[in-house]
Amino acid sequence: MMTLLLSTRNPGKVAEMRLFLSDLPIALRPASEMAGAPLVEEDADTLEGNARKKAETLHAFAGLPALADDTGLEVPALGGLPGVRSARFAGPAADDAANRRKLLADMQGVRDRSARFRTVVAFADDTGVRFFEGTCEGAILCEERGNKGFGYDRIFAPDGAGRAFAELSAREKNAISHRGAALRQLVGYLRDLLA
Repeated sequence: MMTLLLSTRNPGKVAEMRLFLSDLPIALRPASEMAGAPLVEEDADTLEGNARKKAETLHAFAGLPALADDTGLEVPALGGLPGVRSARFAGPAADDAANRRKLLADMQGVRDRSARFRTVVAFADDTGVRFFEGTCEGAILCEERGNKGFGYDRIFAPDGAGRAFAELSAREKNAISHRGAALRQLVGYLRDLLA
């Protein structure tokens, strides 16, 4: 059985990753459960850069395979913002609610509400780093809807769903989400690796 370290300390992301990897002979160990696990500053200019930095740092710390992701919500009407700064859009100490409020305020009066989520997952082990990417097209709602999920889920409606991510069950969201697309690629890679 492989022990796979997760760099995220976000309980929502940990739960999603556990769901996707549950059929594999893998023991997941989040950084939040590891004494002394380093906190990594996400200061890269790209999602790939942040994911790489987190996965490589955790792998170097513990010597075990490590998984990290970075996700950005990209809004064309805002020049691609919040993008790589999605988690800190309303400021360095902002929480999810503050980020949603800022985005909704910035979108007031904007007609083109199209947006997309993009996730990059990095897997680091002794052989190097591999990347897996997923996207989900949709639109920014005019107000919050639903109470599931995390981050921007209450104000993002994926194309074709007719509901916000926060109104979907975990199974429904995982079937169409950006992180789900990236993690399905990762699962295929890990199946081959563990075969």
